[in-house]
Amino acid sequence: MTPLGPVLAGTRILVTAQRRAGDLSLALGRRGADVVVAASLGVESHIDEETLLAQTRQIIATGADIVVVTTGIGFRGWLDTAEAAGLGHDLVEALREMRIIARGPKARGALQAAGLVPDWVAESETSAEIADLLVTEGVDGLSIAVQHHGAGDDGLETRLAAAGGRPFGLVVYRWGPPPDPDAVERSVRDCAGGAYDAVVFTSAPGAAAWLEAAAREGVLDTLRRLEKDRRVVLAVVGHVTAEPLRVAGFDPLLPERARLGALVRSLVMLLGDASTSVPTCAGHLRVRATAATIEHEILPVSPSGVAVLRALAADPGRVSSREELLRVLPGDSDDPHSAEVAVARLREAIGQPIVQTVVKRGYRLAVSDEQPG
Repeated sequence: MTPLGPVLAGTRILVTAQRRAGDLSLALGRRGADVVVAASLGVESHIDEETLLAQTRQIIATGADIVVVTTGIGFRGWLDTAEAAGLGHDLVEALREMRIIARGPKARGALQAAGLVPDWVAESETSAEIADLLVTEGVDGLSIAVQHHGAGDDGLETRLAAAGGRPFGLVVYRWGPPPDPDAVERSVRDCAGGAYDAVVFTSAPGAAAWLEAAAREGVLDTLRRLEKDRRVVLAVVGHVTAEPLRVAGFDPLLPERARLGALVRSLVMLLGDASTSVPTCAGHLRVRATAATIEHEILPVSPSGVAVLRALAADPGRVSSREELLRVLPGDSDDPHSAEVAVARLREAIGQPIVQTVVKRGYRLAVSDEQPG
């Protein structure tokens, strides 16, 4: 049967990014998703991303004699920017061939998370210690890339230039507080309540900030359980962005290529045509976080109807008793008649006989022999 609606019809997706949120919302919305944006971090817009990408391409093409990584979050930000532009893999491979100096354990940890090993670490976490080392060794004529985190030259580049080096700064955009902290807190609570089919992350700091909000709200365990039960998908743009989620015990969806377009395609494949569906007498049923669809057409059913369909679709063909359905319905009613009312209203809303009554036992889906589509 040919799908009638867009493949993400009925899905509700949370975008946690401020950068490129518009692009993501548009791409996902075109495929039928209901997109909510709650940026977990703000970004200061005066940072020149075009220049950073131009420098990144130059480093990939010609290399640098030395690369100095001053902060963990700044290095992750650099890789995030590279990943979003499709340069993440090439940048990491290029850095393997260069001498890397790290300013402290956090910078070293960020490098190791990307599969890189620094040649030397300034345990004092000061740029002065790095300058002392390099100037003593001699930097005359050497090209030296110094990664900053929006702080500019803290004296390191000045000293290296005075010693004959050719330093240049890589200024990464600055992170700031979220533009709407209440929206972030609401997003983690709603996600824990089963309100989203997917949460999208485009940066490691943004992912870490969202997880911190979830920890403050006390819902991390709930989110892990929802992900394990395939009730929500956490999707990331690349390996760097995935790291905080993996450390927190999640298994994020990762596209083959670290690009936003590939991320959207991965979500489409998972939640759309390649997602689990149930073949019924009326077509392929998909139960989303807050909606249900037949052949990607949204069904006009209430939250109670969605809850009933989710329970029946969890084991297609199995008979669910009124008491079992009552337990999944919103509210706290203990009257089995409430389940009967919910099923009756569901049937009326759908107008299709996909929910069958099994006398004296309960209800089941009227499944067909087609393969899920």
